[in-house]
Amino acid sequence: MKRASTWIALGCVSWASPAAAATLSVGPGKTYATPCAAIAAAQAGDVIQVDASGSYDGDTCTWSTDNLTVTGVNGRAKIDLTGVTPSGEKGIFTIEGTASATIENFELSGAAISSAAGNNGAGIRHQGLNLTVRNCYIHGNQDGILAAPATANTGTVLIENSEFADNGAGDGFSHNMYIGDYATFTLQYSYSHKANVGHLVKSRAYTTYILYNRLTDEVGGMASYETDIPNAGTAYVIGNIIEQSTTTQNSTIVTFGEEGVPTGYDTHLFVVNDTILNDLGSGTFVEDSTSTPAVLTNDIFYNGGTVTNQASAMLTTNFSAGNPMFVGVATYDVNLMPGSPCVNAGTTPGSNGSQSLTPVFEYVHPLSEVPRIVVGSAIDIGAYEYGNPADAGLPVDAGAADSSTAADSSTVADGEPESDTGPGGVASTPDTGAGSSTAPGDGGATAAKPGSSGGCGCTVGATSDDRALWLAGQGALAVLVLVRWRKRPRGPGRTAR
Repeated sequence: MKRASTWIALGCVSWASPAAAATLSVGPGKTYATPCAAIAAAQAGDVIQVDASGSYDGDTCTWSTDNLTVTGVNGRAKIDLTGVTPSGEKGIFTIEGTASATIENFELSGAAISSAAGNNGAGIRHQGLNLTVRNCYIHGNQDGILAAPATANTGTVLIENSEFADNGAGDGFSHNMYIGDYATFTLQYSYSHKANVGHLVKSRAYTTYILYNRLTDEVGGMASYETDIPNAGTAYVIGNIIEQSTTTQNSTIVTFGEEGVPTGYDTHLFVVNDTILNDLGSGTFVEDSTSTPAVLTNDIFYNGGTVTNQASAMLTTNFSAGNPMFVGVATYDVNLMPGSPCVNAGTTPGSNGSQSLTPVFEYVHPLSEVPRIVVGSAIDIGAYEYGNPADAGLPVDAGAADSSTAADSSTVADGEPESDTGPGGVASTPDTGAGSSTAPGDGGATAAKPGSSGGCGCTVGATSDDRALWLAGQGALAVLVLVRWRKRPRGPGRTAR
């Protein structure tokens, strides 16, 4: 698949570089001594390569040149801004106007401004159109990323394979990442932890995808919400490990619509195949302040607390009572052990219109991912599939899902198997009804019912015919996902497995 259509598949706009785009080199012995010197000289569409061996502390700038790619090479390029005021009292890198930008392979830290100026100095401040952040480590700023489009419901933000830690001014208004009212925000294959009083991720986007991440507050962490989507919209929270610490600032883990729903926003929340750990032992896993029933399917809600505040929520084959049998919960290894009551106990996730809710990746720590396919008679509950061959580095093929599975060999013109995928590889499929085979329930808080997986405490909503059909599709999907996973662009220092 060519790069442009790959990024469309990820739900993000790809920006074609002009034919005359140049590559500007930064570092010891290079044309430019600092990233900002090269940025000032760059033309629209240029690529700026920053040698990680250089010293760039204190370098900060603002630009409105469109479609610049600023990327570290030979490792992560590092800028520590401690003691230096960010450009325009905004961010280490600030993008303005209608500019789109890609930032890759950087470590950004130390951005801070006075409380009078806003207390929100950011590693990256984006006020343009589109933003891609890939393979970055952003830590110790007042905001990790602070982003808002010039016009509401325009632009896209994609963050992938990146780490955020210890961002926040300690005032509760600054966060590891704070994404404004873009049309679409996608966070995938990333690690956000230990925000300083603020949230691990906050999004006001019209459509939000939180896919295959580790969002953990960890021992001594003082974050507030782990995932905050305050204006609702359409939100997909799929395949994540999410953890609330004992020292949290707020006992709710995922919250949706709590600040009200502005005109033009949807109100649909989908929380599917997540593993959510509550070290606090009380509070609420998912709080939905809208009147639209949230869809909670195949989730593990571990260690006490209320599954959801919403009486009308559609809860199907979740696990919230008993021992899910994690490999090592203390180290956030929430793979399932043999004999886990969550194995083969899930339900076909269904779809929301053309957007499939089926998880097709698993997060791999740190900052990576592998394809997820079904092993056995049904999808497992939680973020990990027991026996997934990709976890062991084995080839993924259609037969791994079921011996009767067959893959469609149709191809598109460039020779890659044809597939219609959404953000993060969540497949787009014909509408089967959002959260199909769902019904209001208790998230697995009661004893196992007739027809359920023994010990799961959750009703199995799909028939054997449903599962056979779904597994056949999963096998074909596994092949297509693997091809895209192996071919997708990866940042410097990352290799395809």
